[in-house]
Amino acid sequence: MSSTASGKYGTWRNWGGNVTARPARQIAPASVEELAAAVRRAREDGLKVKAVGTGHSFTSIAATDGVLIRPQLLTGIRKVDRESMTVTVDAGTPLKRLNAALAREGLSLTNMGDIMEQTLSGATSTGTHGTGRESASIAAQIKGLELVTADGSVLTCSEKENPEVFAAARIGLGALGVVTAITFAVEPLFLLTAREEPMPLERVLAEFDQLWAENEHFEFYWFPHTGSTNTKRNNRSAGPEQPVGRLAGWFEDEFLSNGVFQAAQWAGRAAPATIPAIARVSSKALSARTYTDIPYKVFTSPRRVRFLEMEYAVPRAALVETLRELRAMVDRSGLRVSFPVEVRTAPADDIALSTASGRDSAYIAVHMFRGTPYQAYFTAAERIFTAHEGRPHWGKVHTRDAEYLARVYPRFGEFTALRDRLDPERLFQNDYLRRVLGA
Repeated sequence: MSSTASGKYGTWRNWGGNVTARPARQIAPASVEELAAAVRRAREDGLKVKAVGTGHSFTSIAATDGVLIRPQLLTGIRKVDRESMTVTVDAGTPLKRLNAALAREGLSLTNMGDIMEQTLSGATSTGTHGTGRESASIAAQIKGLELVTADGSVLTCSEKENPEVFAAARIGLGALGVVTAITFAVEPLFLLTAREEPMPLERVLAEFDQLWAENEHFEFYWFPHTGSTNTKRNNRSAGPEQPVGRLAGWFEDEFLSNGVFQAAQWAGRAAPATIPAIARVSSKALSARTYTDIPYKVFTSPRRVRFLEMEYAVPRAALVETLRELRAMVDRSGLRVSFPVEVRTAPADDIALSTASGRDSAYIAVHMFRGTPYQAYFTAAERIFTAHEGRPHWGKVHTRDAEYLARVYPRFGEFTALRDRLDPERLFQNDYLRRVLGA
């Protein structure tokens, strides 16, 4: 879907179109044994190795001029264990397929992000998350991992087996090995009621703590150049199921959120001066609605408008102040921002390089339409986020390096020490990892 790679020496491109690579060879192994052999061969040939999923990262985390491993043949559910309520899945399985397969089994993940195009290993390795008061990122739901390490051996880890690897590898950035299978905690399929409604930004900021405390999953979108937001609260429901009607769903999720939004982005790119007016109309286009459905149909939505994104996790207590500073910066700057700012939360977790590692977090994501200049906006936003000890999403645009990241991640040294042990020769290194983890 998101790759234009073809043939042995093709150019690989990510979904956002901002990263390209020309790997020496591309391999789609059909088994874990084949993947392990490819890793050993790359090592003998002196080539670096990277695995890539659907290319939904905006950073060059998967780029390599060495061997690019495509996991599209490593897909499917290996095992459903109803006693331990876990499911073991091949790492190349797209989230979309896992969600549908689990639903057929009467099961679900507890929480997920807002798109489901990514592969499981790509989504978890970069720390993909949704929003949740108690429930954390996709990686925080991992109970076990299988990975091929630099010497070509297959390592399994969990809380009981190789626990120090498990503690770090759930969000491993591709630095510790190639993940080949993941075991997730699952639960019986449940229903969520979603309530979406417009709300003034000032009210959301004034009542944020309450909105967060009263809802299992709360998020909102603020439209720059306006005082308007669109809020979404997802809470568990006893039913009955009341999905969005097919026509209403097409109108709101496809026509407005993708079709009209795409046209508005084109108009804004052609004539930036019109953006504030477009933003005012956009912020009023989506009306309030309530619906009840199975989790993945509520948590996720299609994203067809291509964009670039930067997202930072700040301490949850710093969210309101950070957002006020972001708003003041946009108003002062003369920037024209046509994409809403997305705000979500996550509870603290125990994964070394999780953006929520050891602290309750709020996420602020800024976006720009693909093909419009984004540097000035992202640079100014990043300055605000880093002043609050923000942690950048590993798969989204940022300029931080190992020196900064070691300051904001208490367990950074634990991760790099494990990397020294598992990949001393840096087989899985690339320019991005050199920057964020140090040489």
